[in-house]
Amino acid sequence: MGRDGGPRVRVPEQRAPERAAVEEEAGLHFSLLGPVRARRGEESLPSGSPQQRALLTALLLRGGRTATAAELIDAIWGEDPPSQALAAVRTYASRLRKTLGPLTLASDSGGYAMRIGPEALDLTVAQDRAADAEKARASGDRCRARTLLNEALALWDGEALASVPGPYAEYQRSRLEEWRLQLTETRLDLDLEVGCHAEAVSELTALTAAHPLRERLRELLMVALYRSGRQAEALAVYADTRRLLAEELGVDPRPELATLQQRILQADEELARPADEPTPAAAPVRPAQLPATVPDFTGRTSFVRELGDRLATAEGSVMAVSALAGIGGVGKTTLAVHVAHQARRHFPDGQLYVDLQGAGARAAEPETVLGAFLRALGTADSAIPDSLDERAALYRSTLDGRRILVLLDNAHDAAQIRPLLPGTAGCAALVTSRVRMVDLAGAHLVDLDVMSPEEALQLFTRIVGEERINAEHEAALDVVAACGFLPLAIRIAASRLAARRTWTVSVLAAKLADERRRLDELQAGDLAVKATFELGYGQLEPPQARAFRLLGLADGPDISLAAAAALLNLEVHAAEDLLEALVDTSLLESAAPGRYRYHDLVRLYARSCAERDEEQPEERESALSRLLDFYLATAAGVYALERPGERVLDHFEPTGHPGLSFTAPTEALDWLFSESSGLLACARQSAAKGTLRKAADLLMAAVDLGESGANSHQFTQAATAVSEAARTAGDVQAEARARTMLTHVHSISGRFADAESDARRALELGLAAGDPVSSSQAPNQLGIIALYENRHTEAEAHFSQALGAFRADNNKSGEASALCNMSRVHLATDRKMSAVSLAQQGIALYESDGREQALRLANGKYALGLAFTGAGQTSEARQVLTEALTVFRESRQRFWHGMTLFRLSEVDLADHQHAQAAAQAEQALAVLHGIGGEWRRANILTVLGLSLTSLGQTDRAQACWREALTVFEELGSTEANDVRALLQPTSVL
Repeated sequence: MGRDGGPRVRVPEQRAPERAAVEEEAGLHFSLLGPVRARRGEESLPSGSPQQRALLTALLLRGGRTATAAELIDAIWGEDPPSQALAAVRTYASRLRKTLGPLTLASDSGGYAMRIGPEALDLTVAQDRAADAEKARASGDRCRARTLLNEALALWDGEALASVPGPYAEYQRSRLEEWRLQLTETRLDLDLEVGCHAEAVSELTALTAAHPLRERLRELLMVALYRSGRQAEALAVYADTRRLLAEELGVDPRPELATLQQRILQADEELARPADEPTPAAAPVRPAQLPATVPDFTGRTSFVRELGDRLATAEGSVMAVSALAGIGGVGKTTLAVHVAHQARRHFPDGQLYVDLQGAGARAAEPETVLGAFLRALGTADSAIPDSLDERAALYRSTLDGRRILVLLDNAHDAAQIRPLLPGTAGCAALVTSRVRMVDLAGAHLVDLDVMSPEEALQLFTRIVGEERINAEHEAALDVVAACGFLPLAIRIAASRLAARRTWTVSVLAAKLADERRRLDELQAGDLAVKATFELGYGQLEPPQARAFRLLGLADGPDISLAAAAALLNLEVHAAEDLLEALVDTSLLESAAPGRYRYHDLVRLYARSCAERDEEQPEERESALSRLLDFYLATAAGVYALERPGERVLDHFEPTGHPGLSFTAPTEALDWLFSESSGLLACARQSAAKGTLRKAADLLMAAVDLGESGANSHQFTQAATAVSEAARTAGDVQAEARARTMLTHVHSISGRFADAESDARRALELGLAAGDPVSSSQAPNQLGIIALYENRHTEAEAHFSQALGAFRADNNKSGEASALCNMSRVHLATDRKMSAVSLAQQGIALYESDGREQALRLANGKYALGLAFTGAGQTSEARQVLTEALTVFRESRQRFWHGMTLFRLSEVDLADHQHAQAAAQAEQALAVLHGIGGEWRRANILTVLGLSLTSLGQTDRAQACWREALTVFEELGSTEANDVRALLQPTSVL
């Protein structure tokens, strides 16, 4: 048996039951992966005394095979059975048979056997999930393997065979626990392979505390920490492991662990990256009649593989048809030609090509194309019939038995290409078009998007030359970004630069920086981006053209159907018809069901059309105003659903659009977070257009986005834009509210100096404007900042001012918030009982509203949990903090979710539950990654270090404290003194 716990566990497979037993005893289920239980449907069945459960366990673990009475006696009592053991076994079996049924527990050859189906035992289900996971992993489907392993592990309900006596149960319990650990290690290994290293650290920290000598867990923890950017901690884990193994076993770490340490010391880049999926290389091939492929073809690896695999199926029993769709200039033809060249070995009888001119005024006639194809296939002119149907029939007959690839480029629609499709196995057609061929039966549809930034830069470099690009790398990135990563635009820009040796890349970047001139700059020779778009725009019906122009005015990266309908002032179904028509022409993309987006250059073209064509400035402004009203009304509804009775909504500007309505908070939050980018872009754009007060109100209604982490930066940018625009315009109220929101995001991000500056200005402006919102929220926020910086007298004064302002506005929720914050001041100044009382008063105020106040109550319970912890009432603290945690998690309050985990780790530390404290602290670090700021991260690292020290992991604890000390010293925080004391060799914990 090795140091990691022995060989892989082999759990016996279940023997299939007799059909009669399955039919008669349907609905029976047994659990071994926890307390031994039996149930029929939802009804729990009695399993009897501990010895009776031991008998049931022994029978279930034999997988349907017969167990003799002697074997059962040995399983239950071992070497010292009672004198009446045989009679006892018969009694237990008789009782179980009455409970389960005679066909389920059968007598057989002097023994007993269980006849149950494979899904009736949780252990068998776990075995099946684990086996399926192994197959999924072997096939490269890591995500499915993780899901299956999680399903298997979820079947455990504590210790397997809990409280079952006897040597057999004890042996099997150990084996099942080992198997569970192996499954967990495999799942964690998969977590690291798919990049979930930050999330894995918490679980691995707890597991290494529970199984300190299990080196595989230590190895996984080192990798997870290293990939999370915590190299010092990863190396400290190795040091802790080496010391522990020497003290406990007198051995060194196994070679794999030592090798891993060296790789971390060397900052191995391969180790820092999750495992990559294998990418099979396509074989280079040459066609017979295709246009020449471009020598600088770049990227599109996944599409090349997808289409290549599809074409390869033409060698089998079906004819493969693939249709590529995308906007003009996206590289459809280039990709199709490249793929066709590579597919030559599958089509030894030739390749046909035609440009169907589908984007032009006169598309190619199918009969003309068929005539050319038939000639290319060797048909004499005299044998080519006149009619389309006859030519199509002869064409298919000519292809019969041959393996031909047909590339139909630039098709107008499905009707144009149907006669041109081969009809026999062994042949394939590859189609490109600006229109999605949804009505082309059996076609494999591929939507081609723009290049990735890496692919775009690579293409630009190949045309211009590495020397010039390497010298101005940042400018080159600006150029390809200005081109919207559109291959045609990149090729035009690169060709212009390559032809002008006196130009620098920066010169070209500056020319493309002007959005109003960008489309004019993107032309070279007979290539022009604008002309490509004009062809599609010219074919639109007037309502489609209007929708195309107006939708391009919105700044967001995409737009939902409901938002688009508001902007266009149309019913949803009418707007959907227009948008889907634009998608079919490839002028608009459908990013997901009900969501639409423009390519950047298409958006510029749409805006130029809006300015050039009939649209008056008033119509454009009205469209954007309708969009702002839609976002504000809907976001206010989300806010009201989460915070019923909140007075701030009564002070919002009225809107001319009712917005969407939701009945469930989950549905409302789904909308808010899915619309975040468009909503915040609308706030920024509205600031520039002068609708400042509604823009500021929109930020307040969408305050949850400022705490989410993923949206915090965008939220800050929008609030800054509104604040600056309001200051320029002299709108005191709008500036006060925008600065209040800036205070909020700065505080959450740990930028306390910025937060305080904005809060003081917001308070000054709010009082001047007589705005009850900012004049109450700003002092509340000033108090929080002072509390964080240990300025307790000042904090108490601010909270008192906030209390007065909230009460003057009859804002019960605000008053409760200020009371809960005041509780924290009392706690910090050693007034523990009054801290508890103030938090309880705040909660009572939240509850007095009479409406569901789950989120606000969670904030109150968070404050009460802190007060209880400070007062030494840890069980009460754990209860209220756990209740708050559930609400924060369900409400997607990521900041509060992470902070509550941190507070729970403090409770666990106070209760000497050190492993749990370390795990909670690690979870807090993972949840708060990217938000919360360095000051909060350093506080969590300090608590984590205290927990690890108590677990004997002193090297890792020291690494945590050194990192925390660096942060506190850089911030000038007083907490640095406490951490220095912890790092002293003589410190006693």
